[in-house]
Amino acid sequence: MNMDSDLQIAGDILEVPHLLQPERAHPVTVAEFAGLARSIADDRSQWAPYVEYDATTRWYHRLRTGPGYEVWLLSWVPGQGSGLHDHGISSGVLTVLEGELTERTDRGARALAPGSQRVFAPGYIHEVVNDSLEPAVSLHVYFPGLTEMPMHESLQAQCAPAAPEVVVA
Repeated sequence: MNMDSDLQIAGDILEVPHLLQPERAHPVTVAEFAGLARSIADDRSQWAPYVEYDATTRWYHRLRTGPGYEVWLLSWVPGQGSGLHDHGISSGVLTVLEGELTERTDRGARALAPGSQRVFAPGYIHEVVNDSLEPAVSLHVYFPGLTEMPMHESLQAQCAPAAPEVVVA
């Protein structure tokens, strides 16, 4: 019976540099983009100085760009919302930094507390609203960078059954 472990057979992997993956300068997978959002969220110094509130519209600030992605900071006073939209060809990660937001889709509503993260693919239709009585701040990573945000009709109109067709002979 052979008692050699895989490590004894292969040797020390650190002695075989050509087998090690090089560290990436920028994220390329969904998990890496979610990790980027979490690392920014965890370091208030990267985003807190840029937060502003605007009573007339959602406020936003582009925090960072990289090859094929953008990171945006948004603030929401009570009652502000995005309207029902998608992000065109972009995928994304939404992370709540402060306050509480509500995400509405055709599947219902979901409360998003600080630390909550939502990951979405191209064509994902949703609405984000600050239904609370306190301001909220969120971080958005889009890849590729956001080039369009098509608006959609209300969820009620999308989910309502079509009127029966009347045929007159």
